[in-house]
Amino acid sequence: MSTFRHAIEARDMDAVDALLAENVVFRSPVAFSPYPGKAITSAILRAVSEVFEDFVYVREIADPEGGHALIFEAKVDGLAITGCDFLTYDDDGKIVDFMVMVRPLRAAEALAREMGARFEAIQAQALSYLERRQQ
Repeated sequence: MSTFRHAIEARDMDAVDALLAENVVFRSPVAFSPYPGKAITSAILRAVSEVFEDFVYVREIADPEGGHALIFEAKVDGLAITGCDFLTYDDDGKIVDFMVMVRPLRAAEALAREMGARFEAIQAQALSYLERRQQ
């Protein structure tokens, strides 16, 4: 089974999808409310993989309880950004909670702008995913 880090580094978004639980909750660094569900989480991750430039994980910290913190560096609209993906897994090894934190503020604001400009497409992709699953 691929790890989340390996899937992201390989830019294999289908492998990323396979690691998400249906009931995953995504906690964005630029939105107040969390996004529940695999469909919207997958769509957000696909969009952010296009927004981030020169993305690289620089450190991984494992929690004895089974969680992970993956520290990354990237660029957004030419601005350097540092962040951390906090992952919590269920008993089947699927991600059930995905929280992202980023800094500095100017880069976080650029990320918010870039993702905001794509949010209508993100919602449409999530809806399409749900419709395919119902067929």
